[in-house]
Amino acid sequence: MAEHGADILWERGEQDFLGQRYSRRHHIRFDGGIEIAGSSSPHVVPPPWSDASAVDPEEAFVASLSSCHMLWFLSIAAQHGFCVDRYADAACGVMQKNAEGRMAMTVVTLRPEVRFSGTTLPTRDQIDTLHHEAHEACFIANSVKTEVRCEPVYQPAP
Repeated sequence: MAEHGADILWERGEQDFLGQRYSRRHHIRFDGGIEIAGSSSPHVVPPPWSDASAVDPEEAFVASLSSCHMLWFLSIAAQHGFCVDRYADAACGVMQKNAEGRMAMTVVTLRPEVRFSGTTLPTRDQIDTLHHEAHEACFIANSVKTEVRCEPVYQPAP
């Protein structure tokens, strides 16, 4: 068992809390020490009470799924002898009402674009298999009930 943590800090200051006129901007500090600005999404709470430049929980959710998938993909590709030079993902999540009528991230679509080099380049089928194995191994994808899709962007070999 491993524990992972994040410290969240929000302080009201002089803001009108009971009148709902307070900033949702807060600080998120991870156990490794890095700190980022967090906020509600401007799609949920309009500015100036939200901060579009900060990370909102929905963005963090999408990033978490994408990052976990990538880390597994890199590990599995190396195990199969494929050298990855670059991995980029333009991941996207959709917030809408779920089957129970509650707002939820109902679909997250990963769009990884991977560049390989070396004498052994994977075929399209092998790339699909690597992504499938990464998805099956991803701790975050295994932890959520949101449908997680992976739609790789294929690049022709150089």
